[in-house]
Amino acid sequence: MLVNGVKLLQIARENRFAVPAFNISDHAMLNGIYDVCEELESPLIVAIHPDEVRHVGPDFLPSVLHRARRTTIPVAVHWDHGATYQEALRAIQLGFTSVMIDASLLPFDDNVAVTRRVVEAAHAVDISVEGELGTIGKTDDEAEDGTADIIYTDPEDAVRFVQETGVDSLAVAIGTCHGLYPSWMKPELKIDLLERIEAKVSVPLVLHGGSGNPDEEIARSVEHGVAKINISSDIKVAYHDKMREVLADTKLREPLSIQPPCVQAMKSAAAHKIQLFSAEGKAALY
Repeated sequence: MLVNGVKLLQIARENRFAVPAFNISDHAMLNGIYDVCEELESPLIVAIHPDEVRHVGPDFLPSVLHRARRTTIPVAVHWDHGATYQEALRAIQLGFTSVMIDASLLPFDDNVAVTRRVVEAAHAVDISVEGELGTIGKTDDEAEDGTADIIYTDPEDAVRFVQETGVDSLAVAIGTCHGLYPSWMKPELKIDLLERIEAKVSVPLVLHGGSGNPDEEIARSVEHGVAKINISSDIKVAYHDKMREVLADTKLREPLSIQPPCVQAMKSAAAHKIQLFSAEGKAALY
């Protein structure tokens, strides 16, 4: 069933699990992610970044929404890291049921102003809004936008931001990066900071850049109020690494010969995340 993000994340927060938000960039990945979430009875957020929308094209969205309406699990279709009010309006027109406005690189007051404007437009048509305060790191040029130095979310600022914008969920910066961590970089989450934010903020919290962090830290973040975790790089690496292996057989040319093992590799990576987030079986709560 197709829902907006509010219902998904409120129940997740109350029951101490995180809804996986998997970034999708082709139809085979889409089917695989729906399949594994149905098999494990996990709620799902299909996340599509503006760059991914440019890749798949707007006509891809009806198939995403059609599968969401007929599936047995609760699904939100989420516009990931929209940067402007105009982008948010475009997402609403395309049929997304949840939008993110990421104005985190702007000064606090400007971030509030842009985010509040998106909230007003989205709430008028029953679409949920995710904002971001603080900045996520970036490890390579393949990753989504981020900053060289992480600006950690200040708990007091988070309270003001939620109150002044009316967002339904808040992406916080506690030490994650977009992309894959190089060997010299040690990922480390500030769980103590997350605890302080959770104690003060009334809306569900979101963790971006969830690929590559130690499982133990991710599990602890779920215990302390993170109700949505975005996963992009980990499932794409599993998918495309397997595709490189399969394509070593130069005689293969048909997608039905090439893509199924790649989808299966991606499903295995996704299943691990679903179980790590304690989301397995939680579709029954909706």
